[in-house]
Amino acid sequence: MALPIRHNNEESSSRWDPVAQINRLNEQLHDYLGNRGSLPSLMGEGFTPLADVEESDDAYLVEVELPGVRGDDLDVEVAGRRLTVSGERKERERVGILRRQTRTVGRFHYEVVLPSDLAEDQVEASLNEGVLSIRVPKVEADRPRRIPVK
Repeated sequence: MALPIRHNNEESSSRWDPVAQINRLNEQLHDYLGNRGSLPSLMGEGFTPLADVEESDDAYLVEVELPGVRGDDLDVEVAGRRLTVSGERKERERVGILRRQTRTVGRFHYEVVLPSDLAEDQVEASLNEGVLSIRVPKVEADRPRRIPVK
């Protein structure tokens, strides 16, 4: 195993600290990304929230993590097999000096194409404790049918 070689002119008595180096790299990357934390923000699309997609026999359940977002700041759309969630997480007013910001604020966009046709008129969405839950029923033709064996 090769040992890392330092190529800078720091004091030779100081020890190499990989954790400090990773923290510096993380801060540089955070600054480069404009405090947004994801590459889409560089392209003006905002950030993409974390989400889970679960499939049952009759529907899809999509859960999107959106702490600090109010229902009034959300748009949920279904078109064909595509589900789109967009909106904005607003910066809260601060009283003191902000020393570090790692939470993402601003516009966000989440989009998923589901594998089967959807019953668009029966979609339900609710926001509870920072998690947006969307139940998207499948059309009757795409639901599996149990065939009794005689």
